[in-house]
Amino acid sequence: MGMPAADRIGIDLHLADQELMAAKRAAVEPAGLTVPQYAALYVLADSPGISGAALARSCQVTPQAMAVLLKHLTGRGLVERAPHRWHRNVLETRLTDRGRAALELADERATEVEQCLADEFTEAEQEQFRAFLVRAARALQQAADDLD
Repeated sequence: MGMPAADRIGIDLHLADQELMAAKRAAVEPAGLTVPQYAALYVLADSPGISGAALARSCQVTPQAMAVLLKHLTGRGLVERAPHRWHRNVLETRLTDRGRAALELADERATEVEQCLADEFTEAEQEQFRAFLVRAARALQQAADDLD
């Protein structure tokens, strides 16, 4: 093995991500949502009428996964889909009143999670942390590119 586990920053990133996702799951569950459903409703609130494909890109999931998610949200009455005025084969997606209420509850609780995380760092540390994460993302992209 080329690198001991204690030296692998990726393990620390993964553990932090798992804790974030667990906290977000606990936050959005009382609203009857999963984290991916919450993410979709969150994007829809800012981009009413967005297409499923654009929503998938914004939520960083495949179009197929988003189609399943939207079918579920539509079935529960949280979103509605209708053909675009000029492009009949494009479905626009919008929050319903029920969807907005679920989002508001989930977002209030998810914001508490984000605030708890932010409170662990000074403003300067938050800026530095974000800069480190950007550098990490670039380094990982480069590593993936170099493997091709």
